[in-house]
Order: sequence, then C-alpha cells, then structure tokens
Amino acid sequence: MKQKTTSQSSRTLPIVGEVEPNAAGLDVGARKVYVAVPADRDAQPVRSFDTFTEDLERMADWLLECGITSVAMESTGVYWIPVFDILERKGLRVCLVNAHHVKHVPGRKSDVQDCQWLQYLHSVGLLRGSFHPEDQVRALRAIMRHRDSLIEMAAAHTQHMHKALTQMNLQIHHVLSDITGVSGLAMIDAILKGERNPQVLAGLRDGRVQASEEIIRKSLVGNYRREHLFTLEQSLKAFRQYQALITACDQELAQYVKDFPSRMDGDQPPLAKEPNKHRPRKNELRLELRSELYRLFGTDLTAVPGISTLTWFTLLTELGPEIGKFPSSPAFTSWLCLCPNNRQSGQRILSTQTRRSKNRINHALRVAAQTLHHSNSSLGAFYRRLRARLGAPKAITATAHKLARILFHLITTRQPYDESVFALADQQQQQRHERYLRKQAQAMGFSLVRTEVQPA
Repeated sequence: MKQKTTSQSSRTLPIVGEVEPNAAGLDVGARKVYVAVPADRDAQPVRSFDTFTEDLERMADWLLECGITSVAMESTGVYWIPVFDILERKGLRVCLVNAHHVKHVPGRKSDVQDCQWLQYLHSVGLLRGSFHPEDQVRALRAIMRHRDSLIEMAAAHTQHMHKALTQMNLQIHHVLSDITGVSGLAMIDAILKGERNPQVLAGLRDGRVQASEEIIRKSLVGNYRREHLFTLEQSLKAFRQYQALITACDQELAQYVKDFPSRMDGDQPPLAKEPNKHRPRKNELRLELRSELYRLFGTDLTAVPGISTLTWFTLLTELGPEIGKFPSSPAFTSWLCLCPNNRQSGQRILSTQTRRSKNRINHALRVAAQTLHHSNSSLGAFYRRLRARLGAPKAITATAHKLARILFHLITTRQPYDESVFALADQQQQQRHERYLRKQAQAMGFSLVRTEVQPA
C-alpha cells in the first residue's frame, strides 16, 4: 500500500534559530500517521501513512532518506507504542512529548497542521521529551500493570457475588470480613453443590472467624432462587479464573526480575533480615522480592521508614534499577509531580499547587508517607509536625517529596540508609520547641525548669 499525500493546503512555517535542523513531526492516530519534514527535504514534505507494520517501516525509511535524525510525536493512548518501537529500531531518536505541553495555537486543528506544528516546535528546541525507561523495564511494567487490571476485574466479580447473595437475602458477606476467604469460598461451594441446611453450612467456618456459629447460621437462611444461584456460580468461576491469571503473572514477573543484571559489589554486606515479617496479604505478590531487589539496586530501600517491598518493586517496574536519566533529585521529584507548580504573573503568585499526576511511584510514596503517622523515626516526627501545622494533604505531599529525595540519594550512591543523619535536625527542632514553650510560659507568668528524666 502506497503512502498518501495530503490534500489539505499546508503553510510553511518560518524556522528561526534552528536547534534540530533534521527534525520531523508525527501526528499519530489509530489508522493514520501524518508526518511532516522540513520543506526543503522532499517535494511532498507532509505525507500520511497507514498504521500497518509495512507502512510504518516504509515511513521510517522515507524519514531516513530525507536526512531526518530526530522525530517528535505525542503520546496518544497506546497508538504511539508500535510507531515508537519501529522508529527506534531504525536508529531514529524519538522525542515523546506530553500533549499538554504542545497546545496548538487557535485555528490549528487538523492532522496536517498538528504534525507541522510538532515539527516546527521540535526544530527550534521547544519540546522536551518525556522519560521513557529501557526496554527491559517496559516489559516488566507492562506485565505489572496488566496484573493490576486483573485484580480490578477479580474485584468486580467479587462484587457480583455480593449482589447475588444480597438478592437471595444471604447475609454471610456481611458477617465475614472477606467472602473470598477460606470460610466464604467453602460455604459458597457447598451452596452451589446443593447444600441448603444453614447448620451444615455454618459448620464450614474456619476457626479464626470471630463471628459465632449462631450468627453465621442466621445469615445463611434465605431465598435460594435459581437465577441468582446461576449468576453466583458464574461470578465465582470468573473470580477463580482471574486468580489463576494473577498467579501466572507472578511467575512471569519472577522470570523477568531474574534477567536483570546485578549491581552488587563483592565487599557489600549481606542483606539484613526483614523485621516484623507479615503474612502475605490477598493479591500480594507471591515472590521473594526483597533479596532480588537488593541484588538489583545494591542497597536496601526497606530500611527507610515507610518504604515496603511493594513500594520498592514499584520503583523497579516504573523506573528500573538505574535512574541516571534524572540529573538531580529536584529533577526526579519534579517528574514525580511532588514539587510546587509555581504560576506567577505580574510579580503575583497565582498558584503553587502541585500538578495532578497518575504516576504510580507518586501514589506509592504518598501511601508510604501516610504510614509514618505512628512511626517513631525522624521521618515520622517530620510528618506529624507538618500534619499539625499544615494539614494532612500538604503533609503527605511534603513527606512523599522527602522520601523521593532520600530514595534518589540511596539509589545513585548505593549507600545504606543512616538514621543518624537526621539527628542534628531533630536536635534543632527540639531546641525550637523548647524556646516556644519558654516563651509561652513567660507570657502566662510561669517559668520552666529542666528536670532529668529517670530511665524506666
């Protein structure tokens, strides 16, 4: 299939101060890709190609014939992924940009003008490429995100089971904390096999269930209608099928993690035993991740208060063990959308709120910050201090920002986490608090006397 030339009239944009003279712009869609190159490179500088693999490869060859070395395109859905892979495989440097950063001027709303506008902005150096991890990390990320989708689908079928039980007025899902646990599944299996005696069904409960057998018996008396039993059976089969798929994802993730090269040095100390090891929670990765992550990163990130193995694994799946593409910790925290988005006009600050983000590391660090509420560490004191002064939302953002900077330092230097670094800051904070109390006591006509606290 031959490429098609565009029938729309296009105006050549003036190039002033070119930074990327060999730049091209792509407007990617589901069925067509519109490409613009500099006007002096071809008699038809704007062309369209179908999204079949052969046509995309022909497009890449045409760009090489035109002397193009760098291509800019927006990250449109998932349509950009095959285009990106083919261009990268052909040796072209691809600048994947955020669509929010290339807002077109009024009147520029056509595929032809969009690709020309991208080509112009890229040629004058006004576009900044988004972070894109290595191919090995992208494969791990794709499987992990697919696993998260499977968990959401399994949860939807759990809700369907709740609905079917409610329609039959079986209140067992209100008595048990988890209907998909050992007791809940055993009772549902017995119901689907034809058991209707509530006393027999209540006897299937696990010994760890806190509800009494009498309460469970009363919750299993209902109207067993055929249509609701059918939907209950269908939902249970779907739930178990998704659980099997999640287990297969765990096995595939384990293989990908083993393929990563090690960053361990010969003189590094062995990994310390993890304190307070908890039982695996539902839908938690059934992998021995901590030792593998220590091998890949060269340092133990779980030593940082609030950082769990799952948070550590999220860093691997979204970033990889190397974060050298970020020149500094401020650049890293800015990418995570944990820095103030300063908007100022006429020497007046319009807004300093952080940008909204669906970044999974951002979410993981915010959850880690919330877990510090009862921590006795310096980070826990930092979070509680900000929470009392600024409120929970701002305290979570500031603590997540602090955690991100600590993780960046540990990963880049491969040094162990040292809690004593915060000792000076804690001492200064204590002195400030003491001065504040003395000032308040003096204002009320009292005086503070220091006393030595006897150890217990």
